[in-house]
Amino acid sequence: MTSDFTIGVISFPGSNGDQDALHAITSDLGVAARSIDYRATDLSGLDAIILPGGFSYGDALRCGAIARFAPVMSELRTFVEQGKPVLGICNGFQVLCEAHLLPGALIRNKSLKFHCFRTNIRIDNATTAWTSGLTEGEVLELPVAHGEGAFYADPSRIEHLRVNGQIVARYCESDGSVTDLANPNGSVAGIAAICNEARNVVGLMPHPERATDPLLGGIDGLKILKSVLNRVAV
Repeated sequence: MTSDFTIGVISFPGSNGDQDALHAITSDLGVAARSIDYRATDLSGLDAIILPGGFSYGDALRCGAIARFAPVMSELRTFVEQGKPVLGICNGFQVLCEAHLLPGALIRNKSLKFHCFRTNIRIDNATTAWTSGLTEGEVLELPVAHGEGAFYADPSRIEHLRVNGQIVARYCESDGSVTDLANPNGSVAGIAAICNEARNVVGLMPHPERATDPLLGGIDGLKILKSVLNRVAV
C-alpha cells in the first residue's frame, strides 16, 4: 500500500457509495484512505478527496442542495483553492455543482427513469488530476446509477466549457463516436464529466469505484483513480 498518499472519502447522511470508494482505494488501488464525516472541519493530512455517490440528505429539495451546506464543505473549498485534487462521483458531482465548485447542474434523466447499467465514455481531456494517466480519445466502460444524471448548462456556458477544455468526458459508443443513443440521460453535448478551470476538481457521473476489479465486470475505473497518484496538486 502506498503509505505516503492518503485519499479522504466524505460521507454525508444518505451516501451509499462511500464504502465502495474506500474499498476500491485501499484494496484495488493500494492507497491509504480515510472516511471523512460531513461535520469534519479539518482536512489536513489528505492528498485528495472523493465525494461519493448516493442520496445525500435523501435528495431533499434537489440532489446535493442540502449537502452543499454541510460543515465539511467550507473546508473542502479551501482544499480546492490549495490546488488539491477533488473528485465528485454521481451524487458527489451534483454536490460540487450545487456548491458552485463546478458549473452547471444535473437534472432529471430524459428517460424519466433511474439508469443502472454499464456505459462507455470517451476521455476528451487528459490533463486533469483524475485523467492524467489516460489518453485523449480513450474509451472507458463504467457503470452508471442515477436518476438525475443529465448535465445541463446554457449554450454560452457549454461553449465556454468546450473552448476552455473543461469537458472531461462524453458518453459514446464503443468506438468512441458520440451519438444520441449513447446518451440516454440527455446530457447536453453528451457530457459525462467536467472539470474546473484549474483542472483539480472533476465531476463524473459514472462510477469508477465500481469498476476496479475483474469480478465487478472490468477495471477501467482504476485508470481514473490511479491518475491522481501522478501528482498531489495541479
